[in-house]
Amino acid sequence: MNKLLISIFLLTVVIPLAAQPDKAVFKPYQMGFYHNVIMKEMGFKVPDLSGKKVFKATFDGIKIPNDTNKYERCVYLPPVQQGMTGTCWCYATTSFMEAEVLRITGKKVKLSEMYTVYWEYVDRAADYVKLRGNYFAEGSEASSIPIVWEKYGIVPLSAYAGKPATQPYHNHREMVEKMSAYLDSMKAANAWNEEEIMKHIRAILDSYMGAPPTSFKYEGKEYTPQTFLKEVVKLNLNDYYNFMSTKSANYMERSELVEADNWRKYDEYYNLNCEDFTNTLVEALKKKYSVCICGDISEPGIDAFNEAAYIPSFDIPQEYINDDSRELRLQNGSTTDDHCMHAVGWYFDGKHYWFLFKDSNAGANDGPNKGYRFFRDDFVKLKMMNVMIHKEGAPILDKIIK
Repeated sequence: MNKLLISIFLLTVVIPLAAQPDKAVFKPYQMGFYHNVIMKEMGFKVPDLSGKKVFKATFDGIKIPNDTNKYERCVYLPPVQQGMTGTCWCYATTSFMEAEVLRITGKKVKLSEMYTVYWEYVDRAADYVKLRGNYFAEGSEASSIPIVWEKYGIVPLSAYAGKPATQPYHNHREMVEKMSAYLDSMKAANAWNEEEIMKHIRAILDSYMGAPPTSFKYEGKEYTPQTFLKEVVKLNLNDYYNFMSTKSANYMERSELVEADNWRKYDEYYNLNCEDFTNTLVEALKKKYSVCICGDISEPGIDAFNEAAYIPSFDIPQEYINDDSRELRLQNGSTTDDHCMHAVGWYFDGKHYWFLFKDSNAGANDGPNKGYRFFRDDFVKLKMMNVMIHKEGAPILDKIIK
């Protein structure tokens, strides 16, 4: 074959077979479950967003494995809704812990997310007083759950709903605004009477969420939050390890997750490179250990109605996703800890691992698979920030802990 024929062959055969670049468009904002269901049922006026547009990947050519039956799944309880709250961290981690109870004991025990959230607000307000003013908000991390449970115990959902029975969804907007305004007023007045401040914070919480129980009945037996944790939940909270991935700390060592939601400055996150970080998720799920996972979801490659997340080539080609590209996004603020979910399954399409995420966010109800999302491995590798796993589901610990 002469050079001319070879050139014609390359132009007509090779180039058309080359991967086409991903594309994005500005498209009208599409209202979903949050506006159409939650806001309406809560009695809020739905805003007019008809003129709003969003920049989204087209998902052209992306074959999303959106049949949950394709996934090798861990045991877990059905999805639930967090309503109008910023408490995804607690919903995801509680779901993870419920799955652990089911995996270890075989019992389906629905736990109260709001019991943990109540005491997290209390601890955060106390920290505000201790530091003479800092950032008070709804967000937190999975690492807070063992801390709160060790201190306050835990209760079943039947013992503490954390909202009025007539209210269809949780709503913490006004409550958090009141607590924040009160704490800021104490800071402005330099009035740091901790006993009085905490009394006032508890009064606000009680008026919106109700006072948490000190004792209750469950399946005919009387418990306190502490005895329920010990006798029913039966989890060894020291068995749960947190992992992150950043070049700003030494790999294979423990360090602090530097993130606003880690307000406790918890510094026992084992730091992994991005390959090990992603592989740890895969290995855990393959061993039937589910994973609590937190990271960024504010990207054009994630879409609620498509139910999926991937990294489009116009952001960065997959072959260039590494520790440096990951760190760039951490440092310039384009990767932030927006949301926590519960990884409960995996599927391999021949090229990529896809992960089945159970999600309490309203957007997870915008597609046909209510309460679920499908994340591709490149999105996890570049944009997820931290995970919590049972020690037996994370064999990489054998390389770290000698």
